[in-house]
This record gives sequence, structure tokens and C-alpha cells, in this order.
Amino acid sequence: MKRLYSNAQMLRRKEIKGLGLRGATVGIVLLALSSCTMAPGYTRPDAPVPANWTNGPAYRDSAARPPDKAVADIKWQEFFINEQLQKLIALALENNRDLRVAALNIERSRALYRIQRADLFPTVIAAGSGIAQRVPASLSSSGQAMTVHQYSIDLGFSAYELDFFGRIRSLKDQALEQFFATEEVRHSLQISLVSEVAANYLTLAADEERLKIARDTLDSQQASYNLIKSRFNAGASSELDLRQVQTSVDSARVDIARFTGQVAQDENALALLIGSPVPAALMPAGLIAITALKELNAGLPSDVLQRRPDILQAEHLLKAANANIGAARAAFFPRITLTTSIGVASDQLTGLFKGGAGVWSFAPQISLPIFDTGRNQANLKVTEVDRKIFLAQYEKAIQSAFKEVADALVQQGTLGDQMEAQQSLTDATAASYRLSQARYRSGIASYLDVLDSQRSLYSAQQGLISVRLSRLTNLVTLYKVLGGGARE
Repeated sequence: MKRLYSNAQMLRRKEIKGLGLRGATVGIVLLALSSCTMAPGYTRPDAPVPANWTNGPAYRDSAARPPDKAVADIKWQEFFINEQLQKLIALALENNRDLRVAALNIERSRALYRIQRADLFPTVIAAGSGIAQRVPASLSSSGQAMTVHQYSIDLGFSAYELDFFGRIRSLKDQALEQFFATEEVRHSLQISLVSEVAANYLTLAADEERLKIARDTLDSQQASYNLIKSRFNAGASSELDLRQVQTSVDSARVDIARFTGQVAQDENALALLIGSPVPAALMPAGLIAITALKELNAGLPSDVLQRRPDILQAEHLLKAANANIGAARAAFFPRITLTTSIGVASDQLTGLFKGGAGVWSFAPQISLPIFDTGRNQANLKVTEVDRKIFLAQYEKAIQSAFKEVADALVQQGTLGDQMEAQQSLTDATAASYRLSQARYRSGIASYLDVLDSQRSLYSAQQGLISVRLSRLTNLVTLYKVLGGGARE
């Protein structure tokens, strides 16, 4: 093999020496041509959204201030500072099957890109063969039967396309952009997974807190029922009071059963996301026990939307479609392929490496489409329409992202006022409930007033949990739609 390599080197030196300056110039020109493509020049399309977020009474002024740190650069460990939640997110990132599929798709896309890129270079093949053939006397030139032996060792490549018009390079660029798009799919899926784990964890915590309030209410109403029943048996209370407190007891029992089922469903949803049962040590005790999440500022749309993985994915697909146009255009031009080999051949195995056994072949081929019934023209039209489709999808992705962020900012701007009002309502109904109980014990008011106050307090407490959950969930959503942790 070393001898074959040295023979090839000697042949190459002779060819270069024979070509001289003219041949070197032609080689440089061909190399320059092979590095070009016929794909249209790409410029990022203008975003079809305003340069600033929407303003109005529902939006908070802080949304217009530049953030201290881009949300895309805030790692989820920095944003979700609750230790139990961090451990659950880590479990999800390790075990979630959708994320595993996304990672495997990246590996597959990378391999497809390497396959396409390999077409830029010749595939060198070493081959050896041996043939033994008996020739009968009737066919032999000597008039006698004979056995013919032939042995050869060759090194070369077959049907290597000289990419003068950038067809292969355009296909390589298309595969590269598709690989980049697949990577962004994984980033987007990771952000969604982290946010879903957090949202499900918060929902589980809220339902646990609702269940606790329902149980506390049942205990309180059961004690009231026992007291009124004993008074009813003694003739000190009416049957109406007894039946009214019984309705409150039964309502609490209904809520306990309902919230117990919701908590179980929340656990199942969380177990699906993390890919394993939820450890008991990581179960939340309630929303109050969860440390507040990091506050976020939205920044400017141009900074945020260009870093969201789903938008980057759409742009990479647009670039891939743009590169595919170059391949379709190159199909109109001649395609030049080379097949060549160099080696040794002999009629005896021992004669392969003796002087004079060298052989070589050089077979260039050129093909030019003359009449294809419009196939190439139609294929070019398809690629141009594909590019328009991906452009529309890219613009739609930007518009959808803008709406998602704007909606999250609306909630952020109003939930603070809702929280303050709901807390005040809960405090007021709690005071009303205490006063109505005191009036009933003093004989000033009926037990119906106590029941009305208790129901109002119960409703206000449940409403406070809902607003608190909405506020925390809004922060999670805002972190997601702003591309939080996208560049991890």
C-alpha cells in the first residue's frame, strides 16, 4: 500500500509539473467556483410586531424598563429558588421521555448533516480482486485450452461530483440549518418542561391548601353541629338552625372529596412530567410554604423574540428553505462527475509489486439537462413556495410570541391589585364571621347570619388561594414566554 501511495504521489507531481502556472490558475478558479452557491442572499425579515410592548392601564410600567439581566440568560436554578421544586425539575430533565426523544432527534439530525456534508469530498475506496478463468481450446488464440489469471489492487473514487454550481453545498447548508432547528426544538421543549413542572407543582400546592381549608372548615362546622344538636335536644335551638349547620357540614365534606381527587390527579400529572413517582419528601405543604419566585422585567421585543428557541427554530427552517433554492437552481446547469483509480495489475499474484505493473484510469463525465418536461422548473417553483411558507410561519411565530408575552404582562400588571383586594376581602369576611358568631352566642342574631358569614369567608379564602396561584403561575409563564434559560 505504501508503494501504491508513492506511485500516486509521483503521478500527481508529474501532472502538476505538466500543468504549470496555467493549470494552477485553473485549479484555483475551480476551487473558488466550488465554494459558491446559487442560493439567494439571506437577510433576517423584519419582525411584524411593534418595537415596544403594548402600553395601557393593564400593563405595569416596569415592563418598559430594561432588565438587569436578559431572561434567556437566567438559569432555572436562579429563578426557581425553592429547593423541593429544583429537585423535581432536575428529575424531570433527567427522566422525561419527551426530552429524551428530542435529544435523540438532535443526534439523528447531526448524523444526517454529516452524511450530506460527506458528499463534498470524494469517497476513496481501496479494492483488490483476483480472477481465474479457463479458456477452451476453441476460443484460445494458441489453439490449446488455458487458464487465465488476473490480479489487481486499486485505489480511487467513483462518481465524485465537482460542485461547480453549489448544488451539494446548498444541500449541506440546508441540512446544517435543519440540525440547528432541531437543537432549538430541544431548547424549547426544555423550557416548556421546566415551566410545566413548576406550574403543576404550584397547582398541587394550591389544591393541598384548598384541601386543608376544607378540612378545617369541616372540623369547625362539625363542632358547631354537635353544639347545636345538643341545644336542639335540650329545646334551646330550633330544627332550622340544626339543618342549616348540617348543610354547611355536608358542603365541606363534598369539597374535601373533590379536592382529595384533584390532589391525586395533580400528583399523577407531576409524576408523568418527572418520569417517576413524586417522592414524599418533595410534596408541597401549600402555596404559603413556597418561596416567592424571582421578579422579571420584559425588556424590549427585539431582544426577547430573537432569543426564543421556537422563533430561532422557525428562522433556521427558513434558512434551510432558502438554501434549498440554491440546489434547485443548480439543477439547471451541467453536472460533472469524476471516476478515477490508480493501482497495480498482473497475471500473477507475485507480480503485483514488480516494476511495470502500474495501471490507472480517469473517466470524467458531464451531463446537462436538455428536456425534462419542466421537472427542474417545477422543482424550483416548489422550493420558492416552500420558502414563502416558512417565511409566513416565521412571522406567525413572532406574532404568537408577542401575544404570549403581552398577555403575561397584562396578568402581571393586574394580579398585584387583585391580590391586595382579595386579601382585604378575606380579612373583612374573617372579622364578619367572628362578629356573627359572637352575636349568635349573645342571642342577638340567628344562626343563618353565622352561616352566611362562614360561607363568605370560605369563598374568600379559596379566592385568595386562586389569586396567589395565578400570581405565581404568571411568573412561571412570563419566564417561559420570555425564553428563560434558553441559552443554558
